[in-house]
Amino acid sequence: MTLPDGLRLRRAHPQDLDDVMWLEHASFPTDAWSASQMSGELYSPHGHYVVVETTDDGAPTIVGYAGLSSLAGNPVADVQTIAVAADHRGKGIGRVLFTELLDEARRRGVHEVFLEVRADNPVAQAMYTAFGFERIAVRPRYYQPDGVDAWVMRAALRPTAPDDPATPRTPGTSGTPASGVGPIGQEALDG
Repeated sequence: MTLPDGLRLRRAHPQDLDDVMWLEHASFPTDAWSASQMSGELYSPHGHYVVVETTDDGAPTIVGYAGLSSLAGNPVADVQTIAVAADHRGKGIGRVLFTELLDEARRRGVHEVFLEVRADNPVAQAMYTAFGFERIAVRPRYYQPDGVDAWVMRAALRPTAPDDPATPRTPGTSGTPASGVGPIGQEALDG
């Protein structure tokens, strides 16, 4: 899975807070996180936040972000958030962001990933289902002030080992899983 030309995936930095918060408020107008909550996530040693930004036409603009939380040594992780700017939806950006979160969970030795999704968001539900997530519970009126239920979803992750013949590989590498993105910092992310 690759990003469209003119976009790149990279690790989020605390300096991205203002841009992430702008997109947070645009994406979640009634239940956006506060700047202090998001800042805490970006600084957390347990978090893994990534952004997709433009690479052409001047200064980069963040058009998507996503975050995962997992304590060291814990076999469980939580997808904290994911958002893509309205004018960039439908281009596979959400899938690239989500793939990177799941790849990071595997790198951390996670066996199960959980998330909450609004019951009135069938597009997100369909994407999570396509990644193997199943609805396991409902949290009534979880999203406030709207009073919308949350679906709790879970997926078991199959660990990927460098010597596992069932793990697809990127051609020309010696052990990098071919998920389409790979670890942050690899050249494949900018391609």
